[in-house]
Amino acid sequence: MTLLEVAGLDAGYGDLQVLNGVDLTVADGEYVAIVGPNGAGKSTAVKTIVGLATHMGGEITFDGAATVEREPQEIVELGVSYVPQDGNVFSSLTVEENLRLGGYLQGGASDEQLQAVYEQFPALEDRPEQRAGNLSGGQQQMLAMGRALVPEPELLLLDEPSAGLAPDLVDSMFDHIGQINEQGTAVLIVEQNAKTALRRCDRGYVLAQGENRHEGAGSDLLEDEQVRRDFLGG
Repeated sequence: MTLLEVAGLDAGYGDLQVLNGVDLTVADGEYVAIVGPNGAGKSTAVKTIVGLATHMGGEITFDGAATVEREPQEIVELGVSYVPQDGNVFSSLTVEENLRLGGYLQGGASDEQLQAVYEQFPALEDRPEQRAGNLSGGQQQMLAMGRALVPEPELLLLDEPSAGLAPDLVDSMFDHIGQINEQGTAVLIVEQNAKTALRRCDRGYVLAQGENRHEGAGSDLLEDEQVRRDFLGG
């Protein structure tokens, strides 16, 4: 079943158009990656899906419901969670306070929801009273993802989750994302680390200059000679 459908999307910021007729879909429980060069419009696509960029044309539906006219919090209530690349934790709040805020639309996170996050990210369980700003970069990314999982979304949107991480932490982060997907949550990820993202995902989209250029199974895109030459460094 198609969970998210984006058709003919034109979008940008204010009067600046970045996306031109972009199409993409995510099925229930699927793991989809968006890759492409800097400035391709990858982050703009996910920001538009959650109502944080300017919609200029086209359709976006989630679980059959149109989202274009909805406020971001309404889209969250439909079952979508979003983790931005930057500023994704409340630095002055503790780990537990950050996680409890993940359930603010439900009146706060339950102890059961917090325990589910700790089971996914054991590194957070030992430091519930530590301020988020004092966590390592990898731990902050785990916290941001954990908070997004608190409301038990059907779709998790991730914008550059490996950005700024030490190389030895990148595979671990992708392991966590894979586990989240295996537990039933659909994932749409934007990634500069294109080879790793395509290796891990079910399907991928390659964007360039705000337009669709390639689409297919992640493994097929990795083996496509043109994709490798133009977007993956050979």
